[in-house]
Amino acid sequence: MAGTTKRPFWMHQLVEYILGGAMVAAGLQSPTPLVPSVVGAVIMLNAAITIGPMGAFRVISRGVHRVFDVAVIALEVVAGFQPWIDLESGTRFIVIGIALVHGFIWWQSNFAERVKSPSVSAEGGRSTEIGRIAGRLVGNGVNAVRRPRGDDR
Repeated sequence: MAGTTKRPFWMHQLVEYILGGAMVAAGLQSPTPLVPSVVGAVIMLNAAITIGPMGAFRVISRGVHRVFDVAVIALEVVAGFQPWIDLESGTRFIVIGIALVHGFIWWQSNFAERVKSPSVSAEGGRSTEIGRIAGRLVGNGVNAVRRPRGDDR
């Protein structure tokens, strides 16, 4: 997989919200709304509880979300092919299509957590003092150039 750039996690979450909303909308338009509406709600809930830029509740880590995504995609496939609950054929096609798109998005996403860089300490010792002196020197030089002089006229 060398050379392949994974998509950022915020984009993954955004697409999950869109897919879940589309699934719920398809359910509301269908004469058999139960399956797509429930599956759409599960997709959006999975995106909402994940710690990430677009997470609403931030309960589970991205690693756990990655595993939950596989379970949710499996649920979508089972919901699309199951014979027990009545599901209109057009809605069945939408459920399976969304499962395929969700699987592709999962495969192309970067689930790595960002590591926060440590903040710079103000107590840097000698290097901090040298930086302050250099800053003051430059500031004084700039101020000297900007100040109008009365004796040059």
